[in-house]
Amino acid sequence: MIELTHIHRYFQVGEQTVHALDNISLQIKKGEYVSVMGPSGSGKSTLLNVIALLDKPSSGRYLLNNRDVTQCSDDELAKIRRENLGFVFQFFHLIPRLTAAENIEMPMILAGLPVNERKRRVTQALASVSLQDRANHRPNQLSGGQLQRVAIARAMIMQPEVLLADEPTGNLDSKSGAEIIELLENLNQQGVTLIIITHDQSLGDRAPRKIRIVDGQLK
Repeated sequence: MIELTHIHRYFQVGEQTVHALDNISLQIKKGEYVSVMGPSGSGKSTLLNVIALLDKPSSGRYLLNNRDVTQCSDDELAKIRRENLGFVFQFFHLIPRLTAAENIEMPMILAGLPVNERKRRVTQALASVSLQDRANHRPNQLSGGQLQRVAIARAMIMQPEVLLADEPTGNLDSKSGAEIIELLENLNQQGVTLIIITHDQSLGDRAPRKIRIVDGQLK
């Protein structure tokens, strides 16, 4: 499903060239549950951004479902992201002026889905994260755990094959964090490919497959 071959990513910081990803080759199969761990500055987030098609590698090849996405235009990449990938971040990235239901609905509006289909999916999504009674609440009226539940529902609303989670419990208390991990793992058990980026060893150890990255290299 995901196949990275000899991926390099360079950044120019002033006069210095930073080698953020150094000859990364990696395969992730459909339905896997993978954690990517490493210290701060190790290249975890850069790797996630490449897999998520949010950043292009400087060199190397990336096949997603046997398609070489390194050759795609920005418009093509946006369409592939929308149809194949879901994202959950540490800081939620919800739109403050929109309700929980409206935040969840937004990807479907961008994709051009009809109103009736959007409403049906939003109702199902809210139920799946146990937030039916918070549908009309705005982000500032929700707890951290509830915000992350909305973010997960939004990430899954387009029914992506892959869910990428970057420090998904980083801003949550231990109880809320445990509930969010259980929710993500339930999605994986339903067949979603789950990739979690974390520096939390206990969280990373939950995944059947563990990948460690240090100084841009897989260890």
